[in-house]
Amino acid sequence: MTLAELLPSTGCATEPVLEEGLWPDGTHLSGSDLVIGGVGATRLAAQFGTPCQVLDETTVRHRARAFRRALPEAEVVFAGKSLPCPEVYRWMASEGLSLDVSSAGELALARAAGFPARRIVMHGNVKTGEDLKAALQHGVSRIVVDSFDEIAQLGALSRHGQEVVIRVTPGVDARTHAAVTTGVEDQKFGFSLASGAALEAILRVVEQPSLRLVGLHCHIGSQVRHVASYEETVRRMVGLIASCGVRVEQLDLGGGFCAPYLPGESSFDLFGFTQRVRGTLNYECALHRVPVPKLLIEPGRSIVANAGVTLYRVCAVKHGARTFVAVDGGMSDNPRPALYGAKYAVRLVGRGGARKPVTMVGRHCEAGDVLAEDVPLPADVHAGDLLAVPVTGAYHHALASNYNQVCRPPVVAVRDGVARPIVRRETEEDLLRRYV
Repeated sequence: MTLAELLPSTGCATEPVLEEGLWPDGTHLSGSDLVIGGVGATRLAAQFGTPCQVLDETTVRHRARAFRRALPEAEVVFAGKSLPCPEVYRWMASEGLSLDVSSAGELALARAAGFPARRIVMHGNVKTGEDLKAALQHGVSRIVVDSFDEIAQLGALSRHGQEVVIRVTPGVDARTHAAVTTGVEDQKFGFSLASGAALEAILRVVEQPSLRLVGLHCHIGSQVRHVASYEETVRRMVGLIASCGVRVEQLDLGGGFCAPYLPGESSFDLFGFTQRVRGTLNYECALHRVPVPKLLIEPGRSIVANAGVTLYRVCAVKHGARTFVAVDGGMSDNPRPALYGAKYAVRLVGRGGARKPVTMVGRHCEAGDVLAEDVPLPADVHAGDLLAVPVTGAYHHALASNYNQVCRPPVVAVRDGVARPIVRRETEEDLLRRYV
């Protein structure tokens, strides 16, 4: 996808056009206002306060449907950890997606949403006894096991026939950030294919009379841009299927499909993925003479990331070697820059003007509380200005904290000119309620 470039930032009083591919579908400028889902950003900030996480429902649904259309024979499983919210889970259920959860808490949200248990998969590299009991009591369809201890514990807790999927570490480098690379050796996820642990896990599950092996799972990382990494994963996983001597009905390739965060970054090549992965799977199964398993994929970020926009209010501007623009949020609502070095685009809502690079920082007592560096904003940016940051739908609400006892922001859904909170703003009473 070709993305529009920003207009020159010096000597120009014209505000740049919206960066292509970053904003929710249909987002546009109306005069000096930014309109998301038919609602102006200035109105959203006035009505719900700042920081405020805005989520465009139409964009979420369109992207969920795109995965269903691209792989109609596959099971599309929404990665619930990317945006844990009952209302979002309800959208996914109505669009025909399944759901994966990683804890009893995420399962509780799914239950509150009325998500069908038969379409819920329990993930998590470490599941406590309480997590496993909650999954069994609710009747989730499949549980993905990640250690020998977990196999033994699940076998003891389960009734006959609990469906199990084994997470395998295929040894494929997704060529992404080290903190979100999960398919290589020497990390905490899954059973190593190279060491033989994956084959041993298959045998141990088969030996458990209360468990039924239905599939294999893998996940090679996040923000994966290269389809070839998935092709290599399919080759290795089918090789394991051929060598294990057990019928494997399902193959879950995980998710990790990239989303564009900055101008010039492309979206994931979903068409290329479907064609190449489907072809590789069919070829490798024919080569090894094994039945073609049902394919599962787990998009999360690629469905919700670009549907989200966070609004902040400028609190202070400091001029020096750099210009620091401090806002009323920070690492408590977006820790991703501190965790992964994530980068974002920023725009000022309400007026244009000649721009200069600034550093957008948060309100927290950490030098690393930097939200965006070297972003072009009007040279006269000042306290009270409204800033909008796109691509904040994934892992913002999920990773939010109360550092410095700052209350977490609301999540406001917009659609067809209507705005409604689906997660209310946290209050000081909420904070105090836990203290004894």
